[in-house]
Amino acid sequence: MMSDAKVLVHAHSPWGPVVRHVYVAAVHMLLFIFSFWVAYGLRYEFRIPPAAMPMPDNLPVLPGDVGVPASVWASFATLLVFVLLVKTMVFGYFRLYAGWWQYVSIQDLVETFKASHISTAIILCAVYLSRALHMYGAISFHPSVPDTVLIIDWAATIALVGGLRFLVRIIREGSRPVSPGGLSRVLIVGAGDAGEGVLRELYRLPVEQYHVVGFVDDDGKKRGIRIHGVPVLGDVGELANVAQRLRAEEVIIALDQPPRDELRRIIEVCKGQKLTFRIVPGMADLIDGRLDITRLREVDINDLLGREQVSLDTEDIGHFLQGKVVLVTGAGGSIGSELCRQLVAFKPKQLLLLDQFENNLFQIDRELRSGYRQLNVVPVIADVGDRLRLEDVFRRYRPAIVFHAAAHKHVPMMELNPGEAIKNNVFGSKNVADLAAQFQAAAFVLISTDKAVNPTSVMGCTKRIAEMYCQALANDPAYAGTKYVVVRFGNVLGSAGSVVPIFREQIARGGPVTVTHPEMRRYFMTIPEATQLVIQAGTMGQSGQTMLLDMGAPVKIVDLARDMITLSGFRPDVDVRIEFQGLRPGEKLFEELRTDGEDILPTHHHKIFVWQSRYCTLESIHSALERLTAATNGRSLPEIQAVLQSVVPEYKPPESAAAAAPPTV
Repeated sequence: MMSDAKVLVHAHSPWGPVVRHVYVAAVHMLLFIFSFWVAYGLRYEFRIPPAAMPMPDNLPVLPGDVGVPASVWASFATLLVFVLLVKTMVFGYFRLYAGWWQYVSIQDLVETFKASHISTAIILCAVYLSRALHMYGAISFHPSVPDTVLIIDWAATIALVGGLRFLVRIIREGSRPVSPGGLSRVLIVGAGDAGEGVLRELYRLPVEQYHVVGFVDDDGKKRGIRIHGVPVLGDVGELANVAQRLRAEEVIIALDQPPRDELRRIIEVCKGQKLTFRIVPGMADLIDGRLDITRLREVDINDLLGREQVSLDTEDIGHFLQGKVVLVTGAGGSIGSELCRQLVAFKPKQLLLLDQFENNLFQIDRELRSGYRQLNVVPVIADVGDRLRLEDVFRRYRPAIVFHAAAHKHVPMMELNPGEAIKNNVFGSKNVADLAAQFQAAAFVLISTDKAVNPTSVMGCTKRIAEMYCQALANDPAYAGTKYVVVRFGNVLGSAGSVVPIFREQIARGGPVTVTHPEMRRYFMTIPEATQLVIQAGTMGQSGQTMLLDMGAPVKIVDLARDMITLSGFRPDVDVRIEFQGLRPGEKLFEELRTDGEDILPTHHHKIFVWQSRYCTLESIHSALERLTAATNGRSLPEIQAVLQSVVPEYKPPESAAAAAPPTV
């Protein structure tokens, strides 16, 4: 067997693998010789007489023997050459000289068993054939060997070849250097295939980093058993007590695609413990019993709040997008950039990325160009409020599909700058919607928000006005050539400036984590889920419809904060404090799903619904926009709120916001 150093030397030469195989084959041949010698020795109690010496008369003859040979050594030497030839060829056929012994597994032992079994069968057949030929005088000599020698040799070959392989692995795993930072004490949740695979791979790491102190599993039948020497100590409900008793520092969740409720239960049980959490990506990674331990990742808040994968009608979407020029406004933002990533899968003829922020646009443009070299991507720096610039873009590229994601979205910021919210969210949307019809785009999809329902903020109210304008266009015969669809959904996890990255930053600083109110609740979706459903809704929606995405159950923000603190390895209100700051201007405790008088109807997609909205005429909305134009600049917040309320009667600005707000911009 070669040393690791020799293997490395030969690895740089094209002859390296060949030389290594020769070394390994030579080791096997030595094992075959030793095995056959042991078989003879055990059969004759290691009292083999010298050559040509007759055997003692009192040596017992075992059943199946053909008699004691006149010269045991002569038979041994003659048969050994044949045994070596057969075993060397059969073991080579099973590629047992190519295995890497430090990664030996049960499969290697199975292959060793097969090779030994077949080679012994061949040798037995050859011995019986030689006996028959000798009996009929066809040959004058045949090796006189008891059958028991061959049976012992079969067992010894398996034990020696398999044992030496496992010995190499045991020595390697037992002599690994320990991480300079010491060993992290680990509990594994799940004593099934994934858990066993994780434990096995932890033992294979070149540097020892983890000490697995136990398993927990809800299967009561597994309690008390040991897996590779590690005990199953209890169920998930006892996880916190087990972790505290064994001083665990880390929990690895080794369950096959655990549902969100199960993950939340694990995290809830461990609140108050200083533990970090990691998760196995899934059983698909346990191919052939191998798991890449580097793919273990930290449990993220998306795992607790995310939902099952979205099912899309890809054929319908393909007809909608493939081979067409597609424009995405706000392409550098969280939603806009993810929309672009999702859209490229449907092979648009050209993808226009429009944003007024140069850095964001540069990032998404570079990402798409590096990942999709055949894609025709055009970055466009433009402000949706600049109608002349937009008109030039539409005239030059003639987009057939428009996804309008550009908007000012931060509620407190828009309370301080209501004029800018109106310019961007209302008149910017109007510009894009008008030009979509003017240049005969097939579809215009407005991305809206649940804050547009019974709005209490300037931001929510301006988004509602943009919705109303699109619905008015859809109901006017002059704009019948373009389909106008509105898509509403709630907060997205991890979007720029949203609560999740803010909490993450506050936790990294050691706290405190700031929450507005202990009862505040919000709907959450992941960014990929939201954008995929936006594409589907835009495809299937009829002109004038407002599509609602299924947002699941609302989440208490304080629970979100506690979960994120726990997932970061800290104890809520012990290691990291939570502070309540009160509602900010324009905010409300609960987001609503519909306005009074509106109904929600199902569609053929279980996550998309249609809102039965009240429409207004294009004349009335134009009159409202004239009032908004006059109110945009140089007016106080109460004056702007009064105009907004005249346009959107359900808008209810908080009284405290008007009193506490500084001068507007």
